[in-house]
Amino acid sequence: MRFAHSGRRLSGLAFPLSALRTADSPGCGEFPDLKSAGSLARSWKLDLVQLLPVNDSGTQTSPYSALSAFALHPLYLRIAEIPELRGAGLPPASVEAFRREAAAMVERFRGAERVPHEELLAAKLELLERIWKAREEAGSAASEGSARSSAASEAAARSASVKAASQGAKSKEPPADPELGAWMAAKPWIVSYAAFVESKRRNEGKPWWEWSYLRDPSAEDLQRLWSDPAWSSSLRFWAWVQMRAASQFREAAEDLAQSGIALMGDIPILMNKDSADVWARRSAFRLELVAGAPPDMYSYLGQNWGFPIYDWKALAETGYDFWLERLREADAYYSCYRIDHVLGFFRIWSLSDRESSGYLGRFVPDRPISRGELEALGFSAERLRWLSRPHIREERLVAAAGEAAAHAAAHAALDRIGGEPLFLFKSSIRGERDLEAIPTLSPAARDFLVSSWRDRALFEFEPEAFTKAWRYREASSWTSLSDGERAALEALIDRKSRSSEELWAETGRRLLGALKEAVPMLPCAEDLGAVPDCVPRVLGELGILGLRVLRWTRRWDRQGQPYVPPAEYPELSVACPSVHDSSSLREWWEAEAEREAVWDLVAEGLGRSIGPCPAALGPDQLFLVLELLARSRSRFVVYPLQDLAAMSEWRPEDPREERINVPGTTRAENWRYRMSAGLEELAADETLAERVRALVEARLRESLR
Repeated sequence: MRFAHSGRRLSGLAFPLSALRTADSPGCGEFPDLKSAGSLARSWKLDLVQLLPVNDSGTQTSPYSALSAFALHPLYLRIAEIPELRGAGLPPASVEAFRREAAAMVERFRGAERVPHEELLAAKLELLERIWKAREEAGSAASEGSARSSAASEAAARSASVKAASQGAKSKEPPADPELGAWMAAKPWIVSYAAFVESKRRNEGKPWWEWSYLRDPSAEDLQRLWSDPAWSSSLRFWAWVQMRAASQFREAAEDLAQSGIALMGDIPILMNKDSADVWARRSAFRLELVAGAPPDMYSYLGQNWGFPIYDWKALAETGYDFWLERLREADAYYSCYRIDHVLGFFRIWSLSDRESSGYLGRFVPDRPISRGELEALGFSAERLRWLSRPHIREERLVAAAGEAAAHAAAHAALDRIGGEPLFLFKSSIRGERDLEAIPTLSPAARDFLVSSWRDRALFEFEPEAFTKAWRYREASSWTSLSDGERAALEALIDRKSRSSEELWAETGRRLLGALKEAVPMLPCAEDLGAVPDCVPRVLGELGILGLRVLRWTRRWDRQGQPYVPPAEYPELSVACPSVHDSSSLREWWEAEAEREAVWDLVAEGLGRSIGPCPAALGPDQLFLVLELLARSRSRFVVYPLQDLAAMSEWRPEDPREERINVPGTTRAENWRYRMSAGLEELAADETLAERVRALVEARLRESLR
């Protein structure tokens, strides 16, 4: 969908669809609620709505852990508004009975304070399955002869769809069910997706690598499954659910577009290993490596996300078809999109699938250090072993775990070096997970060995190929080097880092350039974290908007790390006060912010006296902070809906209740956030409306200067 607001500075609101509350929705927002959100945005004079991912994540609450890069979540389908419940193809008595059940479901879950994800999803799917069966029975009863005559064409359509799914083409064959078949013909991904979710259900939710069959499906395997009478109805059910969800989403997206509201989608870069795409398109991924983030000030051991990385070489041979298909699917709904973790298109922190933390990894791609380069610096094979393989002193193991536990640990995981009181890890130990899985290790011994596993200056990730360990200067072996050896190795590491950054720039330019040319949507990028210098440069070259979050946009290389005034943000950026993985603006202010520094920033940016720095942000003080952002030079300013609602009586008393997700945790509240007020109540609050409109007006005044 072409972006219709080029050159304009926009103001918008952001939310996960699940968080919306309306009179017609059950315990979470649904696709038709986007129309209400668009109406609210229009009444507030906003012109953009940013939506978090809406892909099917099954029972996982996080939308970034999807079962499919293409399929929509059935949770967001409004059952009362599907054609079957409006009289299309079902007997009137069945329609009325199903409508009563749908209304009862809404009433049952309406008052939930948090999204009842699993319970609501189970209830929806159970009702949808019964509606589907009634639809099939009604179709069969309508004309038995017609069904017989169309059997051959239905089989041909399935065969063509399977072939299209494996080749990325579109099927042209007419189906027995004209509506469903025509939709499937344009959606090749539906064949493997339906087979995956139905197989997963029949395997009690287990991941595909634990199934007893179809762990590595071919196109022929999928064809046989779709032709099997024991499977075909269930597979068509999943396709029908997706067709109905897509119709509702498309209708809502068009409603926003027609009213001048730009809809921004969110495209997660990585795929869940347990997904239809990894299952059926194995060649696009490197399953032996998982993505994460290197250590930083917030996470000493880094992050291990557990998602496989892409095989970009294999994808390049197909013209990046997987990614182009994703964008074309998104283009049906959005006019702009956010590229999640855009750094991954330049380089991604990659770990062995045997690691549990994010520490012992490397960037892919990079310029590795060869054994020959190290030998040229005077490092012998024995010296390289010392630097790249952890050497464990017996006395330290005994001190950490006790003599008996140390003996058991050495027997299970270590090999003694000759007769010395010194050990190396056994060749069978390939990562932290291997150590954690040894049942005979005491907790103290396990902790010591896992910590020792990371103790190396160089990491030999492939035979003869090395990279620096993240904190190589803290490694035990580093202290044994002479000053000359350290200087020589530091110089080599520095040369490789500079060369790698050139490679990253080339990679990002090539990949993002291909995506940008594929669809008319406007790309935006989530470029948070430790960003190499090449990233903003390449984004600027390609005209891709970066992200500026008030709390993290600072001059990190200067004394005191002062905040960057929003008036100095680059025009090619999206400014916001908080994101879904952070605390809300109110919680940040009370628990994390350097309040005096930020309050001074606000006063200076607004150019007027704003009173003493408050300990908490009331509606008026919160407005001032948001006004500062409204005056930024960024192309877009996007406010999380809860940060706007906090300027009203609808804000919860405890700002922690406004939080959507805490990364790296498994707390029960993650991704279950619901607005404390319905969209109807927010729309009726004229005081809140005046405040939001004032933000928009302040932004318009600033853009005219």
